[in-house]
This record gives sequence, structure tokens and C-alpha cells, in this order.
Amino acid sequence: MNLSFYLEQYWPLLLLALWFGYKWWNTRRVIGLLPRLRDQGAVVVDVRSPEEFAGGHAPGAVNIPLNELGSRLQEIPNTAPVVLCCASGTRSGMARMMLRKKGYGQVFNIGKWTHLLR
Repeated sequence: MNLSFYLEQYWPLLLLALWFGYKWWNTRRVIGLLPRLRDQGAVVVDVRSPEEFAGGHAPGAVNIPLNELGSRLQEIPNTAPVVLCCASGTRSGMARMMLRKKGYGQVFNIGKWTHLLR
């Protein structure tokens, strides 16, 4: 059996592995940037629900649930870096896309809020 056989048969698994690899790499990249982003006055926005946020959150984080983000953009300065977090990285990923479409330049998705406790 050759490589093309495996690619034809297992491309969905390969694609999934690449997606998770990218998410892992991006999280590590943003964690490495955190000290510089904090020095630049980064705003940390946690897009989980108020109940999830009350159960634990990163120090200094602002809670703006994803479903309220569009109507609360005025609370997020577009002159400072924005670091987004949630429970898994999915909602913060959607929030990043939304903020980028609204003209925010420096928007970073760190994924799980617990990454900010390091």
C-alpha cells in the first residue's frame, strides 16, 4: 500500500489531527506572548456565561458572554491587545473572528481561561 491509499482512506483523521495540532500550537504561542501583551495593557475578555465565570476566572478578566459580545463592544478598547478565553477555546475562537471583523487589530485566543493562571 502506498501513501495515496492512506491519504484517501484516512484524510478525515489527518485533518482532525492537523486542527488539534494547530490549536495546541496557537495556545502555546499566545501563552508565550502574554508577558509582552500584558505590558502593552492587554484586556482579558472571558466569553463564558456569568455562571461559569463566577465559578472561577483569571484575575483581571472581564466577563462578556459570547451572546452579548456584539452589543457590548464599547466595553472593549480597540487600541489595546485583546486576549480572549473561555472553557475550551471554541467560543473565544468565535469571539476572535467577530472582533477581527469589527476592526480590532490585536486579538488573541488563548483558549481555556486556566491558561491565564500561569
